[in-house]
Amino acid sequence: MLAQENKVQVIIAGRSLQKADQLASKLEATNKPETIALDININFSAVLAKINPDIVIHTSGPFQSQNYDLAMACVTQGCHYIDLADGRKFVAGITVLDKKAKQAGVLIISGASSVPCFTSALVDHSRSEFQTLEELDYGITTAQKNNPGLATTIAILSYVGKPFMTKIDGQMKSVFGWQNLHLHKYSELGRRFLGNCDVPDLTLFPKRYPELKTIRFYAGLELPFTHLTLWLLSWLVRIRLISKLEKVAGRLLKTSGVLDSLGTDTSGLHMKLSGKGTDGINKSIKFELIARSGDGQYIPCIPAIILAKKLINNE
Repeated sequence: MLAQENKVQVIIAGRSLQKADQLASKLEATNKPETIALDININFSAVLAKINPDIVIHTSGPFQSQNYDLAMACVTQGCHYIDLADGRKFVAGITVLDKKAKQAGVLIISGASSVPCFTSALVDHSRSEFQTLEELDYGITTAQKNNPGLATTIAILSYVGKPFMTKIDGQMKSVFGWQNLHLHKYSELGRRFLGNCDVPDLTLFPKRYPELKTIRFYAGLELPFTHLTLWLLSWLVRIRLISKLEKVAGRLLKTSGVLDSLGTDTSGLHMKLSGKGTDGINKSIKFELIARSGDGQYIPCIPAIILAKKLINNE
């Protein structure tokens, strides 16, 4: 998308220069893309100084185990930084760079993805219809054929069966990842299993919307077999028979891929906002988004694209 902009020359950076070249050759780019070999754990600052970009979009997850070295390097270099992070602690803590970023005249944005960017946009869109917004109940169900990749799989497994905090009935309470198993009915997808998911929203939204009494976020896999298998594994983690599921992420991902023929390429997102309307009467608003033809995997990229375009156009 960004390669089609007249004012943009995309630089594709990753550990494999060959893969970067292959992607560059497929792009319908207005300006010929550059490619460069880059390992964020080894030579990021040196390469950054060499290529001197205006904007860095960081997509190399999982973010749950990362620090802010890359973002800080961008501040030092004097370029804007945007990431697609979904790690709760990582996104919520990015404000430690706020003062230095302002001094450098650059923008540092974390979580420019489905959560918390797209989800907060949905809430902001409807916030004016409520006198008090008291509850958010929402979730994402991913298509079997979306092929999440190793980093996303590791990110999910990092909280399966582990406790984390969310606001329920006005109090911060502990819940366990991938538990609270239940079915949600989507109008076009039918019923799909969902379970507790740890996301930045659970930290950020109670501060952004202080009147919230309850916030629940869920995630689910399309095939009941794969979702229920992960649910069973969450119990083994919870009772400490298994310490870290991340160690078998590659094996689980490979096993899941064998079942692709049983699934579809259709994902969904739903959100229910509840509270008191402007007239003081109980009110609920429901959103539902269905992404077909594998389009679900592109939705997390939309916020970063929009933000980059705004920076490019000095907006």
